[in-house]
Amino acid sequence: AIQLGILLDESNEALAAYVNDAIFYRMRCEQSLFYSDNCFGTADTISFDDNLLRIHDLKSGITQTSFKQLEVYAAIFCLEYGVDPFEIGMEFRIYQRSEVRVLDGDPNVILTIIDKIIAFDQRIESLKEANRW
Repeated sequence: AIQLGILLDESNEALAAYVNDAIFYRMRCEQSLFYSDNCFGTADTISFDDNLLRIHDLKSGITQTSFKQLEVYAAIFCLEYGVDPFEIGMEFRIYQRSEVRVLDGDPNVILTIIDKIIAFDQRIESLKEANRW
């Protein structure tokens, strides 16, 4: 529906809001994000327009969710494309049941995740090298 630009009616509130927002913000679906063989993921929908990174996630379950996954995706995006998280705006949304939760991204949080990704990636690579025959 997103790729075809088909707006949904409100019968399924979270799904309709998710699809309609993705169309409105001209977001890409199932976008792969890649930093290294050790750190990658796929964002449900993502856009980077006018220096604003948007990442939206649709959750179909009933368990409590967190924005951590979307923050990690933002960090991977910044690493992959060489973007400074302090020079952009970030908005994350989680669509679940009849609720849309919104979080403005904190560049300090994203930078902390970036630093962890880099450190753990280097550690994993050194362990791989040490265990090569």
